[in-house]
Amino acid sequence: MTLVDSHCHLDDPKFDEDREQVIERARAAGVERMMAIGTGNGPPDLEVAVRQAERYPFIFATIGVHPHDASKATPETFARLRELAQHPKVLAVGEIGLDYHYDFSPRDVQRTVFERQLELAAEAAKPIVIHTREAWEDTVAVLRAGWRGSGIMHCFTGDVRQANEALELGFHLSFGGVLTFPKAEAVREAARTVPDDRLLVETDCPYLAPAPHRGKRNEPAFVVETVHRLAEVRGRTPDEIAAMTTGNFERLCLG
Repeated sequence: MTLVDSHCHLDDPKFDEDREQVIERARAAGVERMMAIGTGNGPPDLEVAVRQAERYPFIFATIGVHPHDASKATPETFARLRELAQHPKVLAVGEIGLDYHYDFSPRDVQRTVFERQLELAAEAAKPIVIHTREAWEDTVAVLRAGWRGSGIMHCFTGDVRQANEALELGFHLSFGGVLTFPKAEAVREAARTVPDDRLLVETDCPYLAPAPHRGKRNEPAFVVETVHRLAEVRGRTPDEIAAMTTGNFERLCLG
């Protein structure tokens, strides 16, 4: 089984003691590629994922400012993101979007920074990786107004209606550990409806570990559990889901 973890935070301090072993376990589990997310702790450090990608041929990177850190963005931030977008291992701009759960940055600032990064991604002809929490309607409104490219709805936890809205906008939907949670039937119903060619899997590690690892630190190897649950949901084999999601990632992000 060949897999891609389309969203992992390998820079997280939770991996500081055994990062090499975590990566080795992922490879042993069949995770052929990992897309390291480059938001980190926010500006001024915009290269957390690029540093990972430069060390390993099978790790790729995103760049971006998370909505939590939107208030840290300066004109220099966007200038540096524009430069980094040309790096050969940077595949996407993200995770970007809106988060109204914590409101760590004011909502108007989140929206402005989100819109600026959509412009940057369009200039660089890169897909985007969307983070949206308790802000679905506003996120969709910004995308409808200002985005004509491709992208990933990261860690999709919405229902069928929201899945259809994302699909109409041209997005791939990426499913993670939440798919395996007992009470996530609405997410599983949405996962049943996504066309084969718009499906991705991820861990969002170290967060949201799938069953049977729930409550523990997540890591890229655990994407296997999500693939098995997704196979059950869609009436396919795990090998079929692995091949499907790997091919989709390659077409979307590697061209």
